Amino acid sequence: MNAHYSADPFDATKQLINDFKVVVSDAEALLKATADQGGEAVAAARVKTEASLAAAKAKMADAQAALLVRTRAATRATDEYVHTHPWQSMGAAVGVGLLIGLLVGRR
Repeated sequence: MNAHYSADPFDATKQLINDFKVVVSDAEALLKATADQGGEAVAAARVKTEASLAAAKAKMADAQAALLVRTRAATRATDEYVHTHPWQSMGAAVGVGLLIGLLVGRR
């Protein structure tokens, strides 16, 4: 796995979507920059690229919507668990806080 991405699948998905947005934006800029270029091969490539970009944007929107649905479901599940098991949640939070404190204190 690339060190640039987080181990959290939600963070990795968000980063992938952001990276993909940059690629789409760069491709659109390239299409605009070559708009005045002539020739059948260039025109055919532009049409194909525009179709690919439209499909990629649709897939990206679907991925964002799916990520939002999963994030909301995870948030609801966490909220429900914390309300159902408040003492266990407090204990876990204290444990994580102590662990972080120990790790920071070692530096």
